[in-house]
Amino acid sequence: MSQVSENPFKLSDTNKRYHTYDYFLKSRFGEKCAKITLDCGFTCPNIDGRRAFGGCIYCSGGSASRNTKGLLSIREQYENGKRAVLKKWQVKKFIPYLQAYTNSYTSLDNFIKILEEVSQFDGACMIDIATRADCLENEKIEYLNYLSKRIPVIVELGLQTSNDKTADLINRAHSFAEFVDCFERIRALAPNVRIGVHIINGLPSESKADMIKTAEDVAKLRPDILKIHLLHVIKNTRLAYLWESGEYTPMSLLEYVDVTCDQIEMMPPETVIERVTGDGEKETLLAPLWSLKKVAVINEIDKELFRRKTYQGIRSI
Repeated sequence: MSQVSENPFKLSDTNKRYHTYDYFLKSRFGEKCAKITLDCGFTCPNIDGRRAFGGCIYCSGGSASRNTKGLLSIREQYENGKRAVLKKWQVKKFIPYLQAYTNSYTSLDNFIKILEEVSQFDGACMIDIATRADCLENEKIEYLNYLSKRIPVIVELGLQTSNDKTADLINRAHSFAEFVDCFERIRALAPNVRIGVHIINGLPSESKADMIKTAEDVAKLRPDILKIHLLHVIKNTRLAYLWESGEYTPMSLLEYVDVTCDQIEMMPPETVIERVTGDGEKETLLAPLWSLKKVAVINEIDKELFRRKTYQGIRSI
């Protein structure tokens, strides 16, 4: 018997005991799809002073590089991304991913203009928009509802933690109540839009119980997609200064695997677990260095779920 044949989790055709993004895409589109990350030139309300200054303490200037992509139009970025993908995989369908900074932090007219352009990109089968819960007014959600009738839409909301004290510490500059309000407004006004949620394990001052509480709070919302990240200490961030002064200690691999498996077990089976760890760049990552071996981390999570004889949803609320 193999781990595949013994796998009790029904929404899987591999040894994965959770609902992977790859399984979701193949089920939805019948084939492999590739994400193309885009930088649309936005900033964030906790960077420019509307809500706070300086961004989150772990942010070195956004989740995607503006030095290269920001010099190109979004169409040029998309075409370059497609060419890079096609050197590795023979795929026909692509997902434009508005990734860098807060991708609804703009006027309604500009928001519509950008998404109308992106929706027409050759080969685009779905649009993915990363944003914050305090930057989606009802008019934008209503437009996303209209757009979702023409092309599938995902909205990714960065939560990171449901603990407001931690959110203040990391300079997130919005509350969990604001997050829930936005989540529920999307559900009500744009029922076809899939909602993704980001959480981060290993935030300063958080215990395992805090991380589990965040997962419990998210599970109650029953999101369509969840991304679980490990907190990385990146050069030239406020978090880096805390780490260098000994005020912050990153999680160990064993700690991370343990809490992540707990979180997977309590997620509803239908929630797609798009990530179980994040990507750290060798040139900028200070700690924890074990996270550079991403495949090894994922394998440890797989092995731990197998050892426990558990799977996603076994403890869902």
